[in-house]
Amino acid sequence: MFNIIGTIIFGAIIGFLAKFIRKDGHKVSTLATVGLGVAGVVVGNLILQLFGYPADTAGIDWIRWVVVTIVAIVFIGIYIGMSGRKRV
Repeated sequence: MFNIIGTIIFGAIIGFLAKFIRKDGHKVSTLATVGLGVAGVVVGNLILQLFGYPADTAGIDWIRWVVVTIVAIVFIGIYIGMSGRKRV
């Protein structure tokens, strides 16, 4: 239960961080940002598992933060491309 809640909270943080980094004038809703952030966390962690990266590390896991943020940025970019929204 706490793992799911933690993933949602972590995904929301990553989604907003990715949206802030991507800052290109496109509007993405809060719900989409959180959803894409959660998807970025899940897929980023799966990618790390495929490469044998350990699940538990000491301290702040900067590599995990970078990977899931990049995946979330890619997901937000795909979402913007597919939604066809115009710049504001």
